Amino acid sequence: MPLDKIHIEKLQSGDFKTLARSISLIENEAEGYEALLRSLPIGHTHIVGVTGPPGAGKSTLVDGLIGLLIQDNKKVAVLCVDPSSPFNLGALLGDRIRMSEWYNNPNVYIRSLATRGSLGGLHPKIIEITELLKAAHFDHIIIETVGVGQSEIEIAGLADTTVVVVVPEAGDEIQTMKSGLMEIADMFVVNKADRSEADTFVKNLRLMLAPAFHKKENPIPVLKTIASQKTGINELYKAILNPVHHNSEYKSWLLAEKAYQLIQKKRMSDIDKAELKNKIEKAGDDFNLYRFIELY
Repeated sequence: MPLDKIHIEKLQSGDFKTLARSISLIENEAEGYEALLRSLPIGHTHIVGVTGPPGAGKSTLVDGLIGLLIQDNKKVAVLCVDPSSPFNLGALLGDRIRMSEWYNNPNVYIRSLATRGSLGGLHPKIIEITELLKAAHFDHIIIETVGVGQSEIEIAGLADTTVVVVVPEAGDEIQTMKSGLMEIADMFVVNKADRSEADTFVKNLRLMLAPAFHKKENPIPVLKTIASQKTGINELYKAILNPVHHNSEYKSWLLAEKAYQLIQKKRMSDIDKAELKNKIEKAGDDFNLYRFIELY
């Protein structure tokens, strides 16, 4: 039996060790990873993207959501995309500390991924890893990104529901990032809502969102939470499960972008930079860049 077939059978049976090894196989582009991906069955697991500026309390919110999912007897996978270490490009693992309660729960799988220099706030293999998780029969997949901004809206193409988490002090930050936020958010969460300026901030945020309402069938909810006290998490959970707030508008855009990158990589696979350099050096002063690239 081929290796990829064994992998899939174990994945579908809920074998977390096989899942972990398979993710590493994809991350490192090890031999056989493409065959594994080609063999994956199509999955339709609900994906929740949680994004927002650093310090907004995303991990604490996710921790609360995991608790409610477990109460409902759901099986959940969480991908925490952490900033990369500048030395070894590994994840800094901050989210593992904040979600430590769930690591021995048989219905929760948590994996930290490093951005590895990706500008989109996600891992360069996030689509492939998500497809792998879909094949593992989870009820929900939660993806927590590094941050949010104009260059980080790709989470909207990956998630069925995109939750943007902000805090009352984020007024200037929202003004700077608002066009991207208006496009990607299926709901806003104002966390740390026990702070004195929270109500004013929520009011101003709703006013700011008003012009965007006509672009969506349903108004964008603005929910208040105090994640550290589990306040408002139930309301957020209900909103996430509501099909009204499920959106796949950007999926084709993200997949087209990924397909373009993969096709480009495949077609460039026989091009060697060292060989190009040697040919350029041999051409000397007669080198013409545009005549040179026509040869390829």
